[in-house]
Amino acid sequence: MRKKIVAGNWKMHTTPDEGLTLARQVMETAHANEHREVIFFAPFVHLTTLQKEVSVSPFFSVGAQNCSNHEKGAFTGEVAAFMLRSIDVSWVLVGHSERRQYYHENHTILKQKVDQALSQQLLVMFCCGETLDQRMEGNFREVIRKQLEESLFHLDATQMNQVAIAYEPVWAIGTGQTATPDQAQEVHAFIRELIKQKYGDGVAARVRIVYGGSVKPDNAKDLFNKPDIDGGLVGGASLNALDFVTIIHAAE
Repeated sequence: MRKKIVAGNWKMHTTPDEGLTLARQVMETAHANEHREVIFFAPFVHLTTLQKEVSVSPFFSVGAQNCSNHEKGAFTGEVAAFMLRSIDVSWVLVGHSERRQYYHENHTILKQKVDQALSQQLLVMFCCGETLDQRMEGNFREVIRKQLEESLFHLDATQMNQVAIAYEPVWAIGTGQTATPDQAQEVHAFIRELIKQKYGDGVAARVRIVYGGSVKPDNAKDLFNKPDIDGGLVGGASLNALDFVTIIHAAE
């Protein structure tokens, strides 16, 4: 059985004190479950204090929302993977649609970020997904295939076991729209088939693929019950402790 992931992407919200309060509320309320992992993807300024708080529980982890594609050097404002490793952060988010759109991160940059993260024994949540135009044109499968092949499929099988994939239809992020459970399952199954073709049945059965596109308390259970959907990458709803805990419990 693949362990479900419910990850909260706080984006550019909350002060460190507010984030610590939010994490405590979630940890105090969510039922412990060994078949489920909860990740807080928090802004960089939260990570040290948040990691100290979260490290007491085996059911919760902390992740960074980004890392540099460079190992080290004169890159003002960047945060390197080795810095994240030094404060015991477990995960890093790579390839979120907002990074692709607003900061023009291409396949090559994302490939480098994946490599930097894995070189520091960080777990990677790699995001992929299509825009509304790509969905309407019917070529979204090729878009997703290219994203995976260009930035992820250079890895060997052992490295792929350190990666989770988040399918995020760009047209459903922050819009209130959500892919139907059947639409999401179709794409998740397609991604798993691509992994199977590249790495074989064993890796395809182990890699966790989560859905990230306006996950809410009222749709989480239907999404998570699909056979190839292994949890969710949650945006706005993760900033409300009650909503996020409801989504966490839907992954049981």
